[in-house]
Amino acid sequence: MEALLKHLIDITCQRDHTLLDSSVVSALHDLVGADQVRVHELFRFRDQMFIRPKTWIENGKAVAAEDCMSADQYKGEPISNYPALLDAIQKQQECVNHVTPGVGHTLWMPIWLQDKVNTCIEIVNPTPYSESTMHVMEGILSVYRNYQNILDYSERDSLTGLLNRKTFDEKFSRMLAASIADVSPQNQDERRQVGVEKGQWLAVVDIDHFKRVNDQFGHLYGDEVLILVANLLRASFRSQDRVFRFGGEEFVVLLRSTTLEEAHRIFERFRRNVEKHEFPQVGQVTASLGFAAITQESPVVILGHADQALYYAKENGRNRVCHYDELVSSGLLRSEVSNDTVEFF
Repeated sequence: MEALLKHLIDITCQRDHTLLDSSVVSALHDLVGADQVRVHELFRFRDQMFIRPKTWIENGKAVAAEDCMSADQYKGEPISNYPALLDAIQKQQECVNHVTPGVGHTLWMPIWLQDKVNTCIEIVNPTPYSESTMHVMEGILSVYRNYQNILDYSERDSLTGLLNRKTFDEKFSRMLAASIADVSPQNQDERRQVGVEKGQWLAVVDIDHFKRVNDQFGHLYGDEVLILVANLLRASFRSQDRVFRFGGEEFVVLLRSTTLEEAHRIFERFRRNVEKHEFPQVGQVTASLGFAAITQESPVVILGHADQALYYAKENGRNRVCHYDELVSSGLLRSEVSNDTVEFF
């Protein structure tokens, strides 16, 4: 009972999704003795649902995908690869037990929030659980579900479901801390040996001619375009990256631990995904993107750099990706920064 109370206190004091997920997988792992506990994100892309891990147990400790700086780019798997979970979602079940020879019992527990599911918990164990243990797990998941609701309400944009602007500072601070750790002498030596220079990146995305969409087709179709672009953003980036809606048709992406060449490729892939997507009634929509390296400068300065690159993209044809440092080094862009205030030219 004492251990249960300790874990419940830990869960209910969290004010961040990543920390909440870590608290829940730790509680389930410790209290029920599961071999493995994972929290997965569920998302839709082009009418298909995908699954990708967010937090899991590794060497007895909770590990978050966003803290795995060496993780390969991970787009997720079709949920059809997990028929037991898919069946539970289609039937709106809260728990399903699937037995796999050589693996054991896998409990899939979709987390339902207002008849929608974007998170599920996977619990793997060689043997089935007793009725009393199931009650403990269900109680923990009820607390988890309630706090998911609270955090979603405060952190998420109500239209697109992406992170909202007020969560940006905390997420940016985490990425900046990772960026500082990533330039340690030991990491720099390792990079020299493999010939790879990785960094963190901030991108500002803007839907081209969005006012024209609202004026020509109405705000309902404009909202649908925003939702579909948000889905494309969510599907185009990794679970350790972060995507925000800053307001209107503007979005911000924090891209973690990748090379400049790879960042270019990832952003270009997203641009092409938007360009190729058929938007109902509206037809083709395009997006422009400007990005900059995350350094030890303030968020205002780095956002300003990415915004300048975006402005250049919009003024030079739209539907393109522009990198701030490349524009500056080629003489196409000039900026001055004074007292953390960005002046645009």
